[in-house]
Amino acid sequence: MPLTSGTRLGPYEILALLGSGGMGEVYRARDTRLDRSVAIKVLPERLSSSEEVRQRFEREARTISQLSHPHICALYDVGRESGIEYLVMELLEGKTLEDRLARGALPTEQVLRFGIEIADALDKAHRQGIVHRDLKPGNVMLTKSGVKLLDFGLAKTLERSLDATGREQAAAGQHPMAGANVTALPTVVGSANLTQEGTILGTFQYMAPEQLEGHEADPRTDIFSFGVVLYEMATGRKAFSGTSRASLISNIMKEEPVPVSTIQPMTPPAFDRVVRTCLAKDPEDRFQTAHDAKLQLQWIVEGGSQAGAPAVVVSRRRSRERMAWSVAAGAILAAGFATLGYVRRAPVETAPIRSSILPPEKTAFEIGGEDSGSLTISPDGRRITFAAKDPSGKKLLWLRPLDAVAARSIPGTEGATWPFWSPDSRFIAFFAEGKLKKVDAAGGPPLTVCDAKRGRSGSWNRDGVILFSPDSTVAVDRVSAGGGAATPVTRLDESKGETTHRWATFLPDGRHFLYMAGTHAAGTGSKANVIYLASLDSKDRTVLLHARSNVAFASGYLIYVLEKTLLAQPFDAKRLRLTGDPVPLGDSVLYDPSYFRAAFSASDNGVLVYAGGTGGSKARLAWYDRSGKPIGAPFGDPIDYRMFSISPDGKRLAAEVADSTTGAGDIWLSDFARGTRTRFSFGSGESICPVWSPDGSRIAFTRMEKTLLTRIVARPSSGGGGEETLLQGSGDICPKSWSPDGRYLAYETLAAAAKTKSDIWILPLFGDRKPFPFLATQFDEQFSRFSPDGRWVLYSSDESGRPELYVAPFPGPGSKWQISAGGASGGEWLRGGKEITYLSLDLNQMSVQVKADASGFETGVPRVLFDASNATLLRSDPSGDRELMAVVPQTAQNTPVTLVSNWPAALRK
Repeated sequence: MPLTSGTRLGPYEILALLGSGGMGEVYRARDTRLDRSVAIKVLPERLSSSEEVRQRFEREARTISQLSHPHICALYDVGRESGIEYLVMELLEGKTLEDRLARGALPTEQVLRFGIEIADALDKAHRQGIVHRDLKPGNVMLTKSGVKLLDFGLAKTLERSLDATGREQAAAGQHPMAGANVTALPTVVGSANLTQEGTILGTFQYMAPEQLEGHEADPRTDIFSFGVVLYEMATGRKAFSGTSRASLISNIMKEEPVPVSTIQPMTPPAFDRVVRTCLAKDPEDRFQTAHDAKLQLQWIVEGGSQAGAPAVVVSRRRSRERMAWSVAAGAILAAGFATLGYVRRAPVETAPIRSSILPPEKTAFEIGGEDSGSLTISPDGRRITFAAKDPSGKKLLWLRPLDAVAARSIPGTEGATWPFWSPDSRFIAFFAEGKLKKVDAAGGPPLTVCDAKRGRSGSWNRDGVILFSPDSTVAVDRVSAGGGAATPVTRLDESKGETTHRWATFLPDGRHFLYMAGTHAAGTGSKANVIYLASLDSKDRTVLLHARSNVAFASGYLIYVLEKTLLAQPFDAKRLRLTGDPVPLGDSVLYDPSYFRAAFSASDNGVLVYAGGTGGSKARLAWYDRSGKPIGAPFGDPIDYRMFSISPDGKRLAAEVADSTTGAGDIWLSDFARGTRTRFSFGSGESICPVWSPDGSRIAFTRMEKTLLTRIVARPSSGGGGEETLLQGSGDICPKSWSPDGRYLAYETLAAAAKTKSDIWILPLFGDRKPFPFLATQFDEQFSRFSPDGRWVLYSSDESGRPELYVAPFPGPGSKWQISAGGASGGEWLRGGKEITYLSLDLNQMSVQVKADASGFETGVPRVLFDASNATLLRSDPSGDRELMAVVPQTAQNTPVTLVSNWPAALRK
């Protein structure tokens, strides 16, 4: 019978049941002596039936408790209370590697990092004479601090005391720390261990051949299992499988798995060798120590594999659909060869060659919007990189050689944005997970260069200097391509209304560069939007031309976009001056005014690529249930939604919508029942950040004037009546939440020169209305939300190194409680304050049960509701029963990309 909350086992107080399995129950408990949370595993009575077994178990447990390592789950204590045998262990928060692998292969960077940590933990144990014997994904916990190996070494003692029934029960454990980690050859029974095709799953898929033959395990046995785990992390597949127990064992004893590089073509060549060595059938042919395996993985991370030949891609036509796609791509391939012929031979005055490039099969280009993968051709004109999203919503960078039919995805680039090339066309730099990273185009794991919270594309010179914008409202920074701290090279001029410097690009001398200076509050014609000429050697800058666009220099021309027309203007790169008028290169080029970016790229030798279509992320609205299934069909026209807010009664939507030409935002109201949409804000400048009053009678929003004044105003939601100015200032201020009693408005502020990043302030709507800071630190605090009772504020902060959600008492001061785990963006209160939903960094909609009372705040364990990676925006309905998402139609992202070789020839006619 499970133990109840409050039960005492020695000095440990049981708090809650975490899970159960054949090895007993696991509880969350409190060590009353040290006042810390622990996990307690209560063992079945059959383990203590034999005094010899019990004493042997206790001796080995004491030995393992001496293993102090950051990647081994610590065993704190062994106890016996009223006939109950129990273990006291480190309480881990996270998920098992097995759970993560259910979603597929891991990025190469994570495979290598986790592999190094596992190998280091094994090495520590092996040096103390302890062999794990049951290394498998279910025994690897993924936590914030890295991997943790579970139940280290206990299997040998326990395996003799469990019969086949016990093992079967153990396999059904409901909590990662509750499973049976038993390593005799298990008897696998029941459909829970079979796929629909009849492939057996179970512990013995990770066993070494000598284990299956009944020989004694030694450290090299663990190394074989380690190789199986590495293989599964890298490919998302089991290394060995079979349709029966006998065939599976036969495969482990005799067969070699398909090489990792066959399944993941961008795998570093040396990684294949590491896995192959770990999986050698003869223990003498494996790495003899886990330390040796760790050193090999570290060598790959440090770039030792980059000189190896790229893995060969084996292509198989599996269907008529794929064959038809390949035939259609023939024309593109021919154009690619023609382009390479142009690249490799001395230039001749031939007519430009135009062709189209389609996204990879079953994917869609991800070129527009803030999460854009952009579109970039290598300086040598031979390869294109871009982002594409598959039907599941997973987005990766892809590499397309122009002399090949197919593109290939680049592992480790999940969620990558704004890629750009190194000058030798060897590396691709990109932004992901709040970092600037680089990856060898020939293969290898991505390497971090520096922090970049919301990076905007950069430029890389031959001296190894990278220019980039680390956020959307900052100046241009420089950093060494080898890594290090970034330092600013430009400075925003607030007197000119500048709120962003971005799209830096080096000129051929590698010292001078161009960049765009713009303001988020001005339209296309504003003088604040200009292209500047600057230098690494001077703080001076010169206005070169007026444009609200990125700019590139290629073949003696500056290329940029004006009113969706791609222009080329002659430019003398030695004298640093324009030498002629702009000439059109293409019409209807994809231009996103919200991010001042046009989708084009040019090589150093006359190859140009650009995308057509409309800018922004035009999405339609759709309701979904709590499992992520659609409720009815999408509704409304495709619109570039930036943010939206559902009214308290759930009947209307206030949305900030970007103008398709200028990018300026305005507030529109939608009535769900009537299916109508009407404009709510009028006048010059922009209107952004709509927030409903608690009774739904008013809407507060920010009005950004072209005069650079910024006001928070409120207006009746009926559309009648005038605006009331609630707060007037400058810089970015954005209302986020109205307190339930209507007396306070929480807003965020970020001045261009602010040293405290984004802060949360409170505006009283009574008395002298003097704002006061709620959170103003050196970290980013955002997405504030009042609780339904007004006693708490939910917010996001990156104080831990990544954004997480916290709850703090209002108006403060007081302790805060962390809500999310593994990173989060904005959250919402639901069900009268008993639930919080939020979007995780890997784009899952999450739910956490919470409870607040006079004694404090309690939180449950976050759980996944559904994958929301296809949504550009998401808000929970106030009822808590459904979710509103803005989703970009798949067809809108399949417009072909245009490739033009020898484009300058058209300008010389």
